[in-house]
Amino acid sequence: MRWWDRIEQTLVGLLGACALIVGMVQVIGRYLTPNHAIGWAEEVIVYLIIWAVMIVSSQLVRSDGHVRPDLVLRLLPPQGQRVMEAFNCLVALAFCFGMIWYGWEIVSASWLLEETSSTDLGFPMWIYYAALPTGGVLMFVRYVIRLIRYLFYYDPATMTVGHAIAHEMPLDMRDSDGSPKIAVVTK
Repeated sequence: MRWWDRIEQTLVGLLGACALIVGMVQVIGRYLTPNHAIGWAEEVIVYLIIWAVMIVSSQLVRSDGHVRPDLVLRLLPPQGQRVMEAFNCLVALAFCFGMIWYGWEIVSASWLLEETSSTDLGFPMWIYYAALPTGGVLMFVRYVIRLIRYLFYYDPATMTVGHAIAHEMPLDMRDSDGSPKIAVVTK
């Protein structure tokens, strides 16, 4: 799965870099040559950032980065955490399915109406709207993988709250067994 992570991370980085470059060109152009400043920069920056956010949402599923009640999960024993995580995956799958379904409806309507942006750029809006079902599909697949892990390959030593993303930490922040180091502060 490393290849999938690398592709998503690279795409998000490229989209962010493109948004930054467009923003810089617009600001520099506005101050140096106002007559030649590009008027569509804000629009393109929004499109690029929305696509980046929808792609990176998949990475958040992979690394437990979405908002969730960790405090409640920490109070449960490992089996309780497993049940809650599986339930969370099922709810998230339903949400992602809704994103895919309704996102596709929006893309289809925009395509049929040949909707374009109201600026001089005249950008086809279906491309912008396609970020929603694309992000939904990416998250859906990640949640399916996550659900399968919790149902069939559950390991309480590595899959409880706090340990789930330990593999994402730098090596110097992990113990020899791969678990996160716990810092002890003394006065």
